[in-house]
Amino acid sequence: MDDIFSADLTFDDLGLSGDVLRGVKDAGFEHPTDIQAKLIPVALAGRDVLGQAKTGTGKTAAFGLPILTQADPGTKMQTLILAPTRELANQIVVEINELGRRTPIRAVSIVGGEAYQDQLNGIKEGGHIIVGTPGRIMDMRQRRQIHFNDLRWVVLDEVDRMLDIGFRDDIRQILSKISGQHQTMFVSATIGPEIERLSRRFMRDDVEKIATVAGSLTVSQVTQKYLSVKPWDKGRLLRHLLTHEEADLALVFCRTKETVRNVTRFLKDRKIDAYEIHGDLTQGRRNRVMNTLRRGKLDVLIASDLASRGLDVQNISHIINYDLPDDPEVYVHRIGRTARAGRKGTAWSFVTPDQGQLLTEIEKLTSVHIEELDYPDFKPGTPPPGAEQPAAPVREPRSRLTEAVSNVDETDASQFPGGVVPKSAPRRTLGSRFKTRRSR
Repeated sequence: MDDIFSADLTFDDLGLSGDVLRGVKDAGFEHPTDIQAKLIPVALAGRDVLGQAKTGTGKTAAFGLPILTQADPGTKMQTLILAPTRELANQIVVEINELGRRTPIRAVSIVGGEAYQDQLNGIKEGGHIIVGTPGRIMDMRQRRQIHFNDLRWVVLDEVDRMLDIGFRDDIRQILSKISGQHQTMFVSATIGPEIERLSRRFMRDDVEKIATVAGSLTVSQVTQKYLSVKPWDKGRLLRHLLTHEEADLALVFCRTKETVRNVTRFLKDRKIDAYEIHGDLTQGRRNRVMNTLRRGKLDVLIASDLASRGLDVQNISHIINYDLPDDPEVYVHRIGRTARAGRKGTAWSFVTPDQGQLLTEIEKLTSVHIEELDYPDFKPGTPPPGAEQPAAPVREPRSRLTEAVSNVDETDASQFPGGVVPKSAPRRTLGSRFKTRRSR
């Protein structure tokens, strides 16, 4: 863990208040992660911060603990934290309130799909820290139910998503309404040049960028395996795993809401008590599922990707990627739903024959070689009519040129200049003593 935690520091060394330190110790933390050790002192000094760290390194605590230390118990709505999804907003609220349990400071979520009155009641009962999605924040401000008059901190979590095309105009509109002096903290796992340029427009000139390369606590605590499977066998393989492995709670991720519904129905028809959670559920149904989940009353939850940024439940033992996500970052968010609070976890991924390159990209991001998990007692089913696909390696294929060369009939030398048939692909780059604009 030396590449994840700052082992030479404890939270006592970072300048946090006594009540906050007691909450941190109650949560079982002693040493800060690298991003926490670097970001917390800068935030306590009042400077704007642009923080980049891998998923699963504790960025919520990195910006939340300084706010909890310096917030005024007598001032409501002094912090605004914006998140891209309802689930992530709710997760931030849970984590901040857990860390701040020994303080009088309370966070409340302001998100779509929930009753306005319930959220207003939350503000009345505390509401020092407002955590919300852009749409509902704008709506409630227009209704004059919330205000920005006393804001001292503004935080954008997952800033790469928040400043993406879909949210950019809303974020610009919200930030333009904040006129008072305030501290700004933007954090994300990835911050490209364009996102950094946009971020700096909303920050002071002395903004400090903190980019850590420390390993991910999430990745290091999760045992990752993949299972090679044909697309039509995924349901049968999932049922096989759930009936042959001992999992306290399995969280199964699918790409689409339709797949979530179909997989849930498939398992229920086979006497497996599975629940579903996705964007089409009403907020009431979603809350009931989450409450059941947190009470430990369910064994299998089938989820769409929107939940991968918001589920924070301690007893999830297994993550099953029924569908691999196109974005490797989403994969890390998914597997981060297990191995919470220092526990170990397991992640299994179903990989179809055409997904070798995608699996390789995930390995590059996580810096982990994901080994294959073979189930000899699982018998593949018969492919449906017209569904058979040619066998293809799961691992990254050879280059197109190498494959083309290997398939050439060597007796037909006329296909090549000079009649010389190459035996392998050329070197990756063709060097030149002349410098081009690109090479410079």
